[in-house]
Amino acid sequence: MNEQTEPKLHVDGITKHYGDRLVLDAIDLRVDEHEVVCLIGPSGSGKSTLLRCIDLLEPIDSGRVLLDGEDITARGANANAVRRRIGIVFQSFNLFPHMNVLDNVTLGPRKVQRTPRADAEARAREVLDRLAVGEHAAKYPEQLSGGQQQRVALARCLVSDPEVLLLDEITSALDPELVGEVLSAIRDLAAVGMTMVLATHEMGFAREVADRVCFLHEGRVLESGPPAQVLKEPTEERTRQFLRRVIEAGRL
Repeated sequence: MNEQTEPKLHVDGITKHYGDRLVLDAIDLRVDEHEVVCLIGPSGSGKSTLLRCIDLLEPIDSGRVLLDGEDITARGANANAVRRRIGIVFQSFNLFPHMNVLDNVTLGPRKVQRTPRADAEARAREVLDRLAVGEHAAKYPEQLSGGQQQRVALARCLVSDPEVLLLDEITSALDPELVGEVLSAIRDLAAVGMTMVLATHEMGFAREVADRVCFLHEGRVLESGPPAQVLKEPTEERTRQFLRRVIEAGRL
């Protein structure tokens, strides 16, 4: 974690309702450059909604999100410009089935950023190779395993060189035997200093790769700290209850 006073990403008291239901309750979260923060908690605790609000896919009711000190949720903010700086990958792959891998990965740079095809494809091949799916560039999504498709979805996000990467339960749709190859790719990104915020149910992975773990409950960050503290010696009873269930399920 670096020593800068201004965090790379600052979620400053954001509140979000779906109708009458309060989903995010004045959440405050700071993420330093090169830091990996894992969000854990039961389903419905607000993890996915928080990530979607950071990437401006969901409007917030109050509060703000700052990137390098700039309020990206301010009125008139350019959402497309923000999403070039903050990438997000979901549990569903969302690949276009009628396009091959290379076209899926280069679509954004070519259409949105107007990158020449040759330059976009060169960059895409570099990223696909890095994620060990370069040999599948000419294949279509249906010809790939779930783990390969998720790594292609990750490549599609990384090809634009985002400054912050958001990952929303990206292994939850995969067969258990495919989870490891996706987590390996994320582990490699953490090793080279990618700033990441992950919502995950993979507690062992969170313990290994995270700089900080945040436990969410009913739309609030109930507990936050180093993995060894939060996952082994949590201070909140609700965190202990959650982790007991995780241990009973064999996931920690």
